[in-house]
Amino acid sequence: MTKKILGRTDKVDFPELNLFDVDVKMDTGAYTSAIHCSKIIEKDGTLVCTFESIGHLNFNSANIVFTEYSYTDVKSSNGFKENRYKIKTKVIFFGKTYRINLTLSTRADMKFPVLIGRQFLKQKFIVDVDLIDQSYNLKTK
Repeated sequence: MTKKILGRTDKVDFPELNLFDVDVKMDTGAYTSAIHCSKIIEKDGTLVCTFESIGHLNFNSANIVFTEYSYTDVKSSNGFKENRYKIKTKVIFFGKTYRINLTLSTRADMKFPVLIGRQFLKQKFIVDVDLIDQSYNLKTK
């Protein structure tokens, strides 16, 4: 399979989360991918998530309910280990839909509401840090 070239940042769609043209940053230093979740409620075997951010106008979705989710330990670059919820959803790059695992995190103070890690990037993409919006530019043509 030929690998597509991504830039350091892009704008992608998460159709199952009703999030479109979301700013994402490729993070080859991170193993897992993470998405900002402003509110999480675990109740009766479900996870109710609110995806919204004041700093990102198109990052605003109604509550999404997950019946399938898990937990995973995520170690930050400073060595701090955190147990996070992990969901599976779909993401669109270059017009193709992929399955992606995302950990839920509070990223309200961060420039990008989503980080795309190596677990997703491997065997599919190469990251060229001199480029940006490779998938989004193809979508808008």
